[in-house]
This record gives sequence, C-alpha cells and structure tokens, in this order.
Amino acid sequence: MHVLDEIDRRILGKLQRDGRLSNQDLADRVGLSPSPCLRRVRQLEQAGIIEGYRAVVSPKAVDLTITAFVRLRLASHEGATVDAVEERLRALPNIVEAHLLAGDWDYLVRIVTPSFEEYERLLREHLRAIPSLASIDTTFAFGVTKPLSPLPLG
Repeated sequence: MHVLDEIDRRILGKLQRDGRLSNQDLADRVGLSPSPCLRRVRQLEQAGIIEGYRAVVSPKAVDLTITAFVRLRLASHEGATVDAVEERLRALPNIVEAHLLAGDWDYLVRIVTPSFEEYERLLREHLRAIPSLASIDTTFAFGVTKPLSPLPLG
C-alpha cells in the first residue's frame, strides 16, 4: 500500500486539475526537479492511485443535452442476476456512470442522450429489459451546479 505524503498530494492535486501538464511544469509547481517528479508520478500510476488520464468533453458540444439520473430497484439479488444487470449497465454507452447503492434503491445511473425521445427509446429497449428489474425512477437534470471536481486530498 502506497502511503501518500504531502508531495504526492500536491502532484495529485495538480494532475486532477490539469492532466496535460508536462513533467517539467508539474515538477516546477510541486517544488521538485523533473526526474524525482516523474518517478513519483510513475509510482502513483503503478500503485493504482492514478487510474488514467482522459479529456473532459462538453456534453452540449457533442449534442448530448439531456442528462437523466435513474434509480433502479431489482426484484432479485441473486449473484447471477446482479452480474447480468451490471454487465448490461456497463455495455450501454449512454450510461456514463453507474453506482451500486445501499438503501431503497439498488443502482443510480447517469444517462446522457441527445433528446427526450432517445431517452425514451433507451428506456423501452434497454433499461426495461434488465433482468429482475422491479422499478425505475428517473429525474432529469436542468443544469450543472458543480461539475465533476478534483478529489479533496487534504
């Protein structure tokens, strides 16, 4: 298990805000020379603390203007059923996030689509076909108050 020190936390904080920083810029911002900085980044990657790098794409810019948060409740929680449900959730490209929950609902998924009609099609053809699905509850988001933010690393 990798124990994070203050320099690791600074590196992670900077990379969460800008994953395209060059090693030189990152080193300058965290107060290291380039070689030790690169070594630390590689260690964070190998330890699985840094899971990857990606571009954040504006949903509106690619015509995905509808965001729905959908709660799913299963009628059965048998292992094979849960596996099948999770496989189906991962396979649908419009589902951009899925969380297993404790409480009244079993899953919370975030779906993006270009239209309400497309959401309805996804609901009819894919969500309702999920094995052992007992109920679906949808809430549509009208805006983003706080976008996905860096983790608070203290």
